[in-house]
Amino acid sequence: MSAIALAMPTGARRARVTQEPAWVRWTLIGLALAFLTLFLFVPLILVFFEGLKKGVQVYFAAITEPDALSAIQLTLITAAIAVPLNLVFGLAAAWAIAKFEFRGKNLLITLIDLPFSVSPVISGLIYVLIFGLQGWLGPWLAEHDIRIIFAVPGIVLATVFVTVPFVARELIPLMQSQGTEEEEAAVVLGASGWQTFFRVTLPNIKWGLLYGTILCNARAMGEFGAVSVVSGHIRGLTNTVPLHVEILYNEYNFAAAFAVASLLALLALVTLALKTLVESKVTRERTGGSHEHRST
Repeated sequence: MSAIALAMPTGARRARVTQEPAWVRWTLIGLALAFLTLFLFVPLILVFFEGLKKGVQVYFAAITEPDALSAIQLTLITAAIAVPLNLVFGLAAAWAIAKFEFRGKNLLITLIDLPFSVSPVISGLIYVLIFGLQGWLGPWLAEHDIRIIFAVPGIVLATVFVTVPFVARELIPLMQSQGTEEEEAAVVLGASGWQTFFRVTLPNIKWGLLYGTILCNARAMGEFGAVSVVSGHIRGLTNTVPLHVEILYNEYNFAAAFAVASLLALLALVTLALKTLVESKVTRERTGGSHEHRST
């Protein structure tokens, strides 16, 4: 390093090392914008364009006809069951992993990550092999007139499986970064376990919990692979919104397919907006926490 560079302040040297020529920066920005335009903005605009191409009346008729309403209702019911279950499990798992040491901790973390590494279609097939008519529990379920596969319970089970990691994986690093000092202080002052959780732990992770819940809900409503295997594609009964879109498209009813698909696109846009808002809150909370930790 030259004497002039050594004489420069550390911040100036760092800026000089990381600064790229203007043409390099603008080229990278242009490539990123071109990629986003081609693979994100154009398909998104196309969904709404195709859905509204035949008029607003056709659009609303497609999303209000009985089979579409049934698909929307089933999607909402599935999310209403799967998301709270994963919220409770993710919260409990993250609390145990971040705040305690116990045998099998690494195994629990691996199991939480399992849905990320297993194809959703395979996960749906596993439920068919367990609860299907020819599966391990199929004959017993048939004798007692209990339907899981090709019914709502199977759809809920498949959705719960693929959405397991979202809440837990958001909370674990957040709770680990916060440490256990506040909880230990609360216990020393006489707080019970539930009091410590509700008055100390939960307020510190509220934005991270909301962030993970938003992602979990978006995945639950948009899941296709696992649900497709266990649903049976019974129109008006076991079709969620993504499956209903597939059926309409396969029937060459493109206007209706894109109209219903626009509902999922709107869900994605709302999720993105909420995600951005909550993400800023989480970042601010983490930054504030690190500053407080340094000051102490």
